[in-house]
Amino acid sequence: MKGELGEAERVLHEALRLSHQADNRKAIVYTYSMMANVAFMQGQLDNAEKLYKASMSYLLAGDTKEDDNAILEMSLKLASIYAAQKQHKLALAGYEFCILTLEEKIAKQKDLPEDVLPAEEKANTRLLLGMSLDSYARYLLNINQLPVAQKMYEKALQISNDVQGETHPQTVVLMNDLATVLDAQGHYDEAYSYVKRAAELAKETQHPEEHMVLNNLAAILMHKEDFLQAKQVYKEALKQAQQKGDVASAQHIQEELAELAKRRKGSK
Repeated sequence: MKGELGEAERVLHEALRLSHQADNRKAIVYTYSMMANVAFMQGQLDNAEKLYKASMSYLLAGDTKEDDNAILEMSLKLASIYAAQKQHKLALAGYEFCILTLEEKIAKQKDLPEDVLPAEEKANTRLLLGMSLDSYARYLLNINQLPVAQKMYEKALQISNDVQGETHPQTVVLMNDLATVLDAQGHYDEAYSYVKRAAELAKETQHPEEHMVLNNLAAILMHKEDFLQAKQVYKEALKQAQQKGDVASAQHIQEELAELAKRRKGSK
């Protein structure tokens, strides 16, 4: 993977040189954004930040509006970079800008007829709002702002459910994430209802992260002190993690099983 990203970076540098030679603004913007994505994936956050900003400058210097989805998608990437760098004021401002701008845009577009704005474009804007809410919720969960994170996850889940349907992989992930934040606040029964449904859907759809959903279900059962059921679910999660070669998850589940054994002993 690392070698592939390095090769992609080399090719993109050459593409950028040719784009500048041809003075092709569209190609320059596209290449900058691709280079930013590669830098982001490599963990080169300072470099990614500069490249996203360069892409946005080129777009805004043309006829692209500030509420264009391409600008908002890059703004969201910048917010997640600031979140990773623990630049909390910038992260907060970035997330709020994306969410408020998208909410206003969706409200304006709501009653536009299909011949003016296709339904697919409306759906894409709603999904970008869902992605922004999800990213913001993860950041809030990370800084322990649990009630606000819960609200963001609830909104993101509603959008994914409405636009993509209950069985979509992203809907299942969001359901599981909402259960996590409810569990962290001690709302075990509510968390259980969401994670149970997520586990059912993950099984039905053969979700690639089914073992992670099961791990969450087992943890919530443990917190509810249903130790016997928790052990069974942990064992199934461990079996799936090992089959998929997910070493990190398998190790985590084994640690959780040890914690479960301690709690069972302590409750007797």
